[in-house]
Amino acid sequence: MRTRMGAERRGFSIRVFLPGGMPDGLRIIDKSNWNGLGVVCPRAIFPEAKKRPEFERTGVYVLVGPAGEGELPRAYIGEGDPVRPRLEQHSAKKDFWTWAAMFTSKDANLNKAHVQYLEARLYELAQAAKRSDLDNLNQPAPPTLSEADEAEAEGFLDEVLLCAPVIGLNIFERPSLPAPETRVLHLRAKGIEARGYEAPDGFVVMEGSQAVADEVASIHDYLSTLRRTLTQRGVLSPAGESLTVTQDYTFNSPSTAAGTLLGRSANGRVEWKDDSGRTLKQLQGEGENAQD
Repeated sequence: MRTRMGAERRGFSIRVFLPGGMPDGLRIIDKSNWNGLGVVCPRAIFPEAKKRPEFERTGVYVLVGPAGEGELPRAYIGEGDPVRPRLEQHSAKKDFWTWAAMFTSKDANLNKAHVQYLEARLYELAQAAKRSDLDNLNQPAPPTLSEADEAEAEGFLDEVLLCAPVIGLNIFERPSLPAPETRVLHLRAKGIEARGYEAPDGFVVMEGSQAVADEVASIHDYLSTLRRTLTQRGVLSPAGESLTVTQDYTFNSPSTAAGTLLGRSANGRVEWKDDSGRTLKQLQGEGENAQD
């Protein structure tokens, strides 16, 4: 699978236009030096918003719903030529989603094959990241494209992946390699050892870390569900008397990361420590004092 981890990041600007004047309403996402655009649409306003010309274009879209018992949001990835009829079908038949993100082109240069390719690639990336509960019943199959068309679609995909986290769509993101100055923390308890670090979108537990196999009886339901989900998806894999983390994985907080590994509720700011034994809470306090 192609990977974008480790690629050099460059500054760029994004303009967010609110056609209805409401911060929580329809949003049009326009990135500098890109011939595409994004549309973020809450489900509640779709009946009115669908009249806009953007929905009459060929595009790829993601339906997003809130997390269930665990912390993973539910998502569905699709394409439309145009998008509007597909979203109308989902509005009538799919109950889980609360908002949708659509990506299309300003100059109508995306065709059916392009968006089928984008749908397949976004599904592939979401499946690899394992940060969502995908509602798709089947994995989309990519069409056969010419070398030039594939390169064009991959270029469009790069821009989508830059815009997606800005609008809160993190389901395609896998952790980048930590920078040399990143402080790696440790968790040691109940016979296991894990490593991780703080990231802008949460807390990353590193590949090869261990987790306990058994949960305490009083574990919160959401932690138990998350452990079960991650085991089913292969992020946690049985290894002797414990579990092993098979890939770098981003949790929404240090406490969720610690609780998942320990099989019980945990204060991640206390459980995660550096090589000198200082807790994350102490390290964060030192950072705050340094800024004062």
